[in-house]
This record gives sequence, structure tokens and C-alpha cells, in this order.
Amino acid sequence: MRHFSVLSTVFAGALLLGACSEKSADETVERAFKDVNAIDEANLGDVMLTVGDPNEAVIYFQRTLQDNADNIDNHRGLAQSLVRARRYDEAVVAWDRALTVTGAGDSDRVELADALIRSGNWDRAEKTLSSIPPTHETFARYRLEAIVADSKQQWKKADSFYETAVGLTTKPAPVLNNWGYSKLTRGDYKDAERLFTQAVTQDNGLFTAKNNLVLARGAQRNYALPVVPMDQTERAQLLHTLALSAIKQGDVETGKGLLRDAIETHPQHFEAASRSLSALEG
Repeated sequence: MRHFSVLSTVFAGALLLGACSEKSADETVERAFKDVNAIDEANLGDVMLTVGDPNEAVIYFQRTLQDNADNIDNHRGLAQSLVRARRYDEAVVAWDRALTVTGAGDSDRVELADALIRSGNWDRAEKTLSSIPPTHETFARYRLEAIVADSKQQWKKADSFYETAVGLTTKPAPVLNNWGYSKLTRGDYKDAERLFTQAVTQDNGLFTAKNNLVLARGAQRNYALPVVPMDQTERAQLLHTLALSAIKQGDVETGKGLLRDAIETHPQHFEAASRSLSALEG
């Protein structure tokens, strides 16, 4: 009888152990699926932020937030997608909401300041940047600080912030271009030319910097194209810019010659240059 009791106890224990093991296995599988879903969602979120249509990305993150309103990455994804879609006022609202979620930090405040600048709210952007501790030293922060200082014509501060921003990135070409444009608007053409040249050296595909470089040279009555990499279409466009710069300076005949060069250089019909030349000759 005792033998039977022992066997019963062992059998019951085995059943209980089997049930526990089965339950544990189910929980493990469930957790694994949750982890896989989380990874899939994260990857999809990354895709939506890079190659997806920004308005589709907005819809995706709005839908995702309905099921997971406390996820800071989803809030960031929505705000960044709104910026990409050029819906800047909505992006400001989204960043404000993101900053109330656990996990938000100073980088998110920098992003808010960026959206505020894009929406034209310069005063609040400046206050937002001022609220970020000085220990938060990032490229994004100093780039915005430079832009704000520029808008207030605080040239010394702007130059200092631009210089710091350039030192904090491995891809300084866009910042150098912005800094050069700041110098151009101040009438410091020589320094502007130097900065645009540096920008093109860092990224020879940045046509905006090439065009600005030509403007800086034209403002100094230097109507020779700079020695930078350019294809035939770019060369024609730069000659057109140089021509308009010459005409603006009062060097009309030089401008006409440059327009003719632009028309001859362009691989297709160059409507803008042809129209300008016709107007001058007419």
C-alpha cells in the first residue's frame, strides 16, 4: 500500500513537472514571438524613416502609437516623419508630446528646436536650445545654435558655433556651406569663397556649395569658373550663375559672353540662359 502511495506521489509530481515544463515552454515561445515582433517593428520603423514615403510613414507611426502609446521610439518616428513630410507645425506638436514620454532626453529637445526653426518659431527655438544643459555637446545642437545666432546677426557667436559644429561631424560639407552662405550675406566674400571651397572639397557632389562658390567669386568680379569637379550640365548652370552675377555687377558684356558659353555648353536646350540672353540683346 505504501509502495502504491509512493508511486502515486512520484507520478503526480511527474505530471506537475510536465505541466510546469509545458507552461514554461509556452511562455518561452510567447516571449520569443514578442521579441521577434519587436525586432520586426523596429526594423520596419527604420525603413519607414529612411526610404518610405514620409506621409505613409506618418500614418504607420500614428497607427503604431494607438497600440503602444508609451514607446518613445514610435513618438520619435512620428515626429521625424512629419518633418520629412514638411508638416512642421504638426512635427512641433509631435515632439512636444514625445518629450512627455519616459525615455525622452536632450537629443529630443534638439529635434524640437529644429522643428521650431523650420516652422518659423525662432524665439521658442532659442528658448528650447537654452534649456538644454551645456554638457550636451552634439553636432545637431551646435548647428542649430549657429543658425539661430545667424538669424539674430550675432556673427561672432555664429562663427564660434559653426566652427564647433564642423569639429563634431565627419560630414561637414553642409555646415561649411551654411557658414559660407552666412559670410556671403555679410559681404565677406573672400572668407565665403574659402568656406564654399572647403565644402566642395569635402563633398564634390554638393551642387549648392558649387553654385554658392561661383556667387562668392562673382561678387569679387572674378568671372572664371573655379577648378572643382563638375559635369557638363553643372558647368552650364554655373556659367549661367556667373553670368547673372556679372550682369548684377554692371558687367553686362561679360555677362552676355558667359550666357553664350552656358548655352553652348549645356547638353540640351538651356531655356533659362537663352531667355536671359534674348532679354539683354533685345
